[in-house]
Amino acid sequence: MSQPLKATRTPRTNRSNSSTGSGSTGNRRASAQRLTMRRKLAAAAMELFATQGYEATTVDEIAARAGVARRTFFRHFRSKEEAIFPDHDDTLVRAADVLDAAPPHEHPLDTVCRGIKEVMRMYAAAPAVSVERYRLTREVPALREREIASVARYERLFTRYLLGHFDEGAHHDGDDDPLLAEVAASAVVTAHNHVLRRWLRAGGVGDVEGQLDHAFDIVRQTFGTGIGAARPVPTRPAATVSAKGEEDVVVMVARTDAPLDEVMRTIEQALKR
Repeated sequence: MSQPLKATRTPRTNRSNSSTGSGSTGNRRASAQRLTMRRKLAAAAMELFATQGYEATTVDEIAARAGVARRTFFRHFRSKEEAIFPDHDDTLVRAADVLDAAPPHEHPLDTVCRGIKEVMRMYAAAPAVSVERYRLTREVPALREREIASVARYERLFTRYLLGHFDEGAHHDGDDDPLLAEVAASAVVTAHNHVLRRWLRAGGVGDVEGQLDHAFDIVRQTFGTGIGAARPVPTRPAATVSAKGEEDVVVMVARTDAPLDEVMRTIEQALKR
C-alpha cells in the first residue's frame, strides 16, 4: 500500500526577508509602476484588436496608442499576443507566496485551493476587461494558445507543491502518490477554470468566489480530507494496547487527516478491551 502524502513542510526562506527598509519600499514602487505600464499597454492592445482586428494590429500601433516608444513595449512584452495578459506574471508570484507562507497545520490540497484563488481575484478585479479578453481569446487562436500556456504555468506550480509533500523516502514500485498529486493539482485547476469560464460567459457577474468555493468542495469530496485519504483506509486508525501490571496503557497512532469522531471511536474501543 502506498504511503499517504505527508502534510509536513520544509521551512522556506521568505523572499521578502532579503529586502528591508527603503530597499523594500523601492522594490514595491518599481513593481507597481511596472504593472501599471503593462496594464496600459494591454488596454491599448485590446482596444486595437477589438476595432481593427488582431492580425492587422502592429506592435508600433499598440505602443503609439499607449503613448510610449516601441522599445518600451518590448521591455514589458515579447510579442503582441502576450500583451493582453499583463497580470499573469505577478499573479503567479502571489500564488507562489501563498504556498510559501502556508501554516504548518494546513493540508497541502487546501493550500493549493487558496493559491489559485489569486488567479480568480485577478480576473474578478476587472470584470469588463476580463470578459473582453475572454471574447478575444475565443476568436484569435494565437491568444488562445497564450492563455493555455499561462494556465499550464499555474498547474506546474501547484503540481510541484503537492509533489513536494510526497514522502519520497517511502516511494516504491506501484506507489500512486506522485500520480495522485498530479491528478489533484489538475483537478483544482480544472475546477477553477470551469467556474471562471462560466462566470465570463455570464458577463462577469455573480458571486464567483462563492462558486469557486463550491467547486473546491467537490474536489475535496473526491479526494477526501487530503491526498492520502483518497485511497482505501482502515475502518479505524492504527492503535495498539499494551498491559503493564494491573494498569493498561493505551498507545494510539493515527493519521493526521483522520476524522476526530474516528479517532474517538478507536480510543473508546481500546479502553473497553
